Amino acid sequence: MNLEKIEILERTLKRERAARKAAEKILEDKSRELYLLSEELQETNLKLENLLDEKSSELKGVFENILDAYVVMDLSGNVLKFNDAATALFGYDVTKEKLNVLNLIYEEDEVYAMTSFGELKTKGFFKNYEARVITKSKEIKWVHINASIIFDRNNLPIAAQGIVRDITHLKLLEEQKKQILNKLEKSNEELYEYAHVVSHDLKSPLRTIDALLSWIKADNLEKFDSETVQNIELIEKTVENMDSLISDILSYSSADFAAEEVDVNLNKVLQNIKTTLFIPTNITLSISPNLPIVKGDSTKFQQLFQNLISNAIKFNDKEEGLIEIDFIEEPTFYQFSVKDNGLGIEKEFHEKIFKVFQSLTKREDSTGIGLSIVKKIVDLYKGNIWLESTPNVGTTFYFTIKK
Repeated sequence: MNLEKIEILERTLKRERAARKAAEKILEDKSRELYLLSEELQETNLKLENLLDEKSSELKGVFENILDAYVVMDLSGNVLKFNDAATALFGYDVTKEKLNVLNLIYEEDEVYAMTSFGELKTKGFFKNYEARVITKSKEIKWVHINASIIFDRNNLPIAAQGIVRDITHLKLLEEQKKQILNKLEKSNEELYEYAHVVSHDLKSPLRTIDALLSWIKADNLEKFDSETVQNIELIEKTVENMDSLISDILSYSSADFAAEEVDVNLNKVLQNIKTTLFIPTNITLSISPNLPIVKGDSTKFQQLFQNLISNAIKFNDKEEGLIEIDFIEEPTFYQFSVKDNGLGIEKEFHEKIFKVFQSLTKREDSTGIGLSIVKKIVDLYKGNIWLESTPNVGTTFYFTIKK
């Protein structure tokens, strides 16, 4: 072998050694990286295991200690898990006996239950399910349930879970409330009928007394002295006041009876009041244009506005009286105002005036019932009423009516 070939072989061998050394260096570096990564992965896995154990413990605590019953079942309705509250509610120990939720359904609610279960499978959940169940001891209870489907990591349904609340006591209270309201409604109707009968029975003798007084006065006018005539006129006035009082009491007793609700055009109601109510020439009644159309009984709204306007007229001592009716519209209600420039009302009487027979003056034409009727009608339509007033300056009554 000549010298040239030997040199070529030596150079080739040198390159192979250098390449092997570089490869060994790369392999060593990668091995070190893999070792460090392995150590890091082991540490991360340990942390994840600890975290999983911690979360599992927390979930187990929630499962066991939740106040409502918690149920897990397979998609065929077989119960897989009960918490303690569910065991107490239904009476079954699912760790010792098998149970399908079909065995818990009250017979009359089966169709509703199967419809809801179908909704659970289709939509993946249902809310506010209320029905009756039968416990192991054959006790019937009302329950409220919210349920949802449990999915695996591939988003396939594997089970269902539900929160079950015992609402038996609430249902009993609702039934009792319904019975009480029915009795109250019947009593109110009987009271309303009785008020009509009493009103008729009381007004008949008053009309007789009034007629007899008129005859006596007409037949003996020349025989009576002025004092006797004055006394007879006083009796006539008293009879007239008694008649007004009976009418007002009847109106008060019927103020919270709602007729069928219809659209009521308040513009027409106020125009009707304006043409039928006596308004002195010194008083100006100003009504806002385009009053709203509300739902209710037109007779009730006529009573409401007429009583407020009548009061404003009665208790106005100004040479130029003014009564202004206005409203503002809010998102859920209308707010009305009846403003006058009359006597005004001291703040200490702002609550008292809405009570029946509470009148701040001794006027012969005031029975003290008008504002109590107004309050009952506003209450009937779930509104509020209040006033702002300055003595000797005037009063503004405000009230709201729901849309």
